Amino acid sequence: MSPPPPPAWRARLALYLDLIRWDRPAGWLLLLWPTLSALWLAAGGWPGWHLLVVFVAGTILMRSAGCCVNDVADREFDRHVKRTAQRPVTSGRISAREALAVGAALALVAFALVLTTNPVAVAWSFAALAVAVVYPYTKRFFSMPQAVLGVAFSFGIPMAFAAVRGEVPPLAWGLLLANAFWVLAYDTEYAMVDRDDDLRIGIQTSAITLGRWDVAAVLAFYALHLVLWGALVWPLAGGPWLALALAVAAAQVVWHAWLIRDRSREGCLRAFRLNHWLGATLFAGVVLSLALR
Repeated sequence: MSPPPPPAWRARLALYLDLIRWDRPAGWLLLLWPTLSALWLAAGGWPGWHLLVVFVAGTILMRSAGCCVNDVADREFDRHVKRTAQRPVTSGRISAREALAVGAALALVAFALVLTTNPVAVAWSFAALAVAVVYPYTKRFFSMPQAVLGVAFSFGIPMAFAAVRGEVPPLAWGLLLANAFWVLAYDTEYAMVDRDDDLRIGIQTSAITLGRWDVAAVLAFYALHLVLWGALVWPLAGGPWLALALAVAAAQVVWHAWLIRDRSREGCLRAFRLNHWLGATLFAGVVLSLALR
């Protein structure tokens, strides 16, 4: 005999978890590491449990909400891509309205967390939300939508400075720019996986725009990220630990170059999925440098 079906609430919960990519934490880790680095830099070290919980939970919640919006925006495109055809909204198992309701609920919880910080952070949270909502639709008219994603995935940096210091200094915007180059690198790798499908259905991506220069551009984006990040962070946390972290991160870039050299789907997807280790490495360098200086 076949086992009985799961209760309706459990089946629905499984769909919601699939909607927010709960089983694929690499997505929120890509947002988390630079945000935590900024939190440590803004505080000059340990930021305290309150802000740590706010930004870890807020990052996971907003990434999950972003998945809901993205899947609704892309539902007509995703049905033509093998990798995304079975997403809950695209396959019809969750309606667009229900997905947006889930996303709104998650965003409201994240906003409630921000309300426990200060008015400056609360004000900037609206800009962060606006960029996150606009990004999925830029694929229709902007040749480099990954640049918009770079801003969306880096907005935790000025938010962290706002929460700690009550202001967003020029350093925070410089770090946002540096981090945006990292996002350009890894999301171009991701776009290289679906390039053939995206060409067929008419989505614009950096992988299509860059053409045969895609691999060279990815490596240039990585280099700009590491150079800018290192130059900006060094006055605050320079030392042997940060230097080691930058060297290990550069070694990872070399490994990524090897993985994407022939533009295979498997190699590009693997390179993308490994990127959170680069962010974790730089975060470790910041933490150790500030703790042991």
